[in-house]
This record gives sequence, structure tokens and C-alpha cells, in this order.
Amino acid sequence: MNIPKSKLKRIVIIGAGFAGIELARKIDIQKYQVVLLDRNNYHTFQPLLYQVATAGLEPDSIAYTVRHIFEKESKSGNFFFRVAKINKIDADKNCLFSDIGTLSYDILVIATGSKTNFYGNQNVEKYAMSMKSVPEALDLRSLILHNFEDATVCTNNEIRESLMSIVIVGAGPTGVELAGALAELKNHVLPKDYPELDIRKMNIHLIDATDRVLASMSKEASKNAQKYLEEMGVKLHFGMMVKDYDGNTITTNQQQFCTKTLIWSAGVTGSLLFGIKNESQQRGRYLVDKNNKISGYENIYAIGDIASMNTDKAFPSGHPMVAQVAIQQGLNLAKNLNQENSFNPFVYNDKGSMATIGRNKAVVDLNKFQFKGFLAWFVWMFIHLISLVGFRNKVIALVNWLIQYFSYNRHVRLIIRPY
Repeated sequence: MNIPKSKLKRIVIIGAGFAGIELARKIDIQKYQVVLLDRNNYHTFQPLLYQVATAGLEPDSIAYTVRHIFEKESKSGNFFFRVAKINKIDADKNCLFSDIGTLSYDILVIATGSKTNFYGNQNVEKYAMSMKSVPEALDLRSLILHNFEDATVCTNNEIRESLMSIVIVGAGPTGVELAGALAELKNHVLPKDYPELDIRKMNIHLIDATDRVLASMSKEASKNAQKYLEEMGVKLHFGMMVKDYDGNTITTNQQQFCTKTLIWSAGVTGSLLFGIKNESQQRGRYLVDKNNKISGYENIYAIGDIASMNTDKAFPSGHPMVAQVAIQQGLNLAKNLNQENSFNPFVYNDKGSMATIGRNKAVVDLNKFQFKGFLAWFVWMFIHLISLVGFRNKVIALVNWLIQYFSYNRHVRLIIRPY
């Protein structure tokens, strides 16, 4: 990997997501040589991937190059970034193997995040669309638009409706926000783009195995979100589980849906690496102690979505796989490693949760109260705006949102992927 030897201890961080970036930012590079590895050369702000998929934002407004984030640190000579895919970890020899070479470490931090969980359904995995990365969001955007282009030349009514209809599995924040964004496209944008099509025949189905949307939020937030979605024309189905999908027909425990677009947002699992023993894993994540050290290892840590910490009484099954947990764990581990001899156990500070359904439609849960509507939508927009990396990204996102707020226009309806 062409990493120079150093008298300092070497910390290798795998993953440039929220957890890895926060840790790398806060670690003392005067005490450690830091090597950050990721398969991409950019950090992705995943909460806004659905806006890329629905033509609300271009990908470069939610992604930021890792080298630019750490431009100052790289000049110190103690920080290095490499684009690499990790093949295996050899914990006995304190080294890892990648597609660009082998690297030894003194301390290893795994922050590989999560991936879509298809729960072993191979057909769904083969034919459904997921949305965990920028390429996947662009694939989804292109597929939806390409299906509408195909619908304009289709003479079979049933096939035309299946091209226009979309089924989303999973009514968590991602599914709800995606359904709301697609409903706005249906109600305000697509009728202008495709006047020869009867857009009223476009059905947006949101299905979930539980009895409500946003099951992880308060019942009040769930109730309000459901009301917004129904007002926007989204068809909701509860207690429904997908059994199969062949690319045309979805089979569930209740009914069938004919659609060319199945979007899977029903769950995630940890993105595990080869080489960590199975006894250190729990429900698809690495079992860690209160200091984020992986069970059974002395110098390997896991932070973010990949980590399952059971020591927090408020979260006995592990913390939720959300950005705030990842950021806070990255910060806490950096503080602990910087002070070396004194470790402070991680305690999650739950700042609340939120979801937006559309313009002026959002729900926010805080510790002691909930609110909805325009205020919630404004808070959602502000929080996401300031969380984006880079001034340019903030400006681009704000300008796009302002244009869409007053005109509903989404200018990036481009088919740029091969479908």
C-alpha cells in the first residue's frame, strides 16, 4: 500500500462512513499514524440518497471526496488514505489483506457500516432495487425514468401500468421518505413530462410487516406520517410480508402486485469482513463491549452500524443503526485512544428522530415532545443541510430545495445508467 513505517502506533480504520470519518477527524495524528481505507474515494451522506433516486439532488451534492476532507491531515505525514477493498483480516498477525496489498496495524477499527438485508430471499435480491450507495440510487433513478419511457410506447394496458407502478417494501424512515418523494413526482412533475400517459394509473404501494409506518418512532409521529402519505395518494399495506418476486409479480402473504419496480428498504445487516471469528458476531454485527472493543480481541474495535453493543440498558439488543450512533461512537473512541490509559464507556445520547414526507410535511420526535408539519419540515431540512460535508454541497442542496419548494421542479431527471 506504500505506507511508510513510523515510530508511532498505526491505527487502521476501515470505512469512510459517518463513524470512520468522525474517528479519523478526531484522532490525534501526533500520537498515531492513521490509515483510512474505503472502497470509494468519497464519503456519502446516506440520509439523502432517496433524493438522488427521485431526481431531487445530484449525487455530487451528497458526496464529498475523502482526500479533500483530510487535506490538512495528509500534509502532516501521519495520515494516509487509500482506496481499497478488504479481502481478509489476520488478527493473529495483526495485518489485513486487500486488493492493493497487505498492511499491518497496531490498532484496527472496523467501520464498514451496513448493507441491505434480503433475509435470504434470492429472487428478491436478484430483481429488487436497493438504495445503500450512490450507484444504487442512480440505478434506481434511471430505472424509474426508463420504465416511464417504455410506458409511452407500450400498447398493453396491464404492462403499461406495471411499468408505471412502484412497490416499496419497508415503512421505516427510508421507505416513508422515498414514498413521499415519489408521490410528489407523481402529483406535480410526471404529468408535465408525460402528458400522453394517464399518471393516475401510477400506483405507489408502501408495504410493511408491522401494523404502522415509522414503527421506531412514536405512535403520534406514525399517525401523522400515515395521514400525510394517504393524502398524497400512497397506498399503504400493513402486516404484509414479501414471499417472492420474479421481476414482474410480487407475491406476498396477502395479495400479488404487478410491477417492474420493487424497492427494498425492509432492513439492513452489518457489512462483515472475513477473518473475524463467528463467536464475535451477533445478528449480523460484531459484538462489542462498552468501549467498542470486539469481543475476543484486544486491539480490534468496531463502531457504527457494524457494532452491536448490549451494555446499554436502554438498548439491550444493540443501538439503532443510524448516523448519530455512528458519529458519537467515532468521537468517543477517538477520545479514548487519544488518552490511551483511561477509557470512558460509550453512552448514546439519543437526540431524537425525524422523517420528511414532502413539502411542509414532516414529523419530529424529541425526548419530551413531538411536532409535525412545516416546523418539522424546516427542522429536518436545517439539520440535514448543516450535516452535509462541504460548503459547496450545502449551497447546492439549499438551492435545489428552494427551487423545488416554489416550483416542484426536479431538473435532474436524467437516465444515465444502462437499463
